Amino acid sequence: MFWISVLGLAAGFCTTAAFIPQVAKTWRTRHTKDLSLGMFLIYGTGIVLWLLYGIVLNDIPIIAANVATLALSATMLYFKLRYG
Repeated sequence: MFWISVLGLAAGFCTTAAFIPQVAKTWRTRHTKDLSLGMFLIYGTGIVLWLLYGIVLNDIPIIAANVATLALSATMLYFKLRYG
């Protein structure tokens, strides 16, 4: 079971860390014209659903990855709404 958790944490880390360069670039440039608001709204909904799924299963890798991804995605959504 330990290796399954490690695998889940590694996958969650990679998919969450993929957002960091985009958040950093958007923070620096304040440019969001090419970001799709619809995609971020649908994606954010999916993240919340995955988070709820992880909570129901009490699965720490799913919960941790989706809490972090939700924070980064919410940051991008904020930038999109603010800088449009």
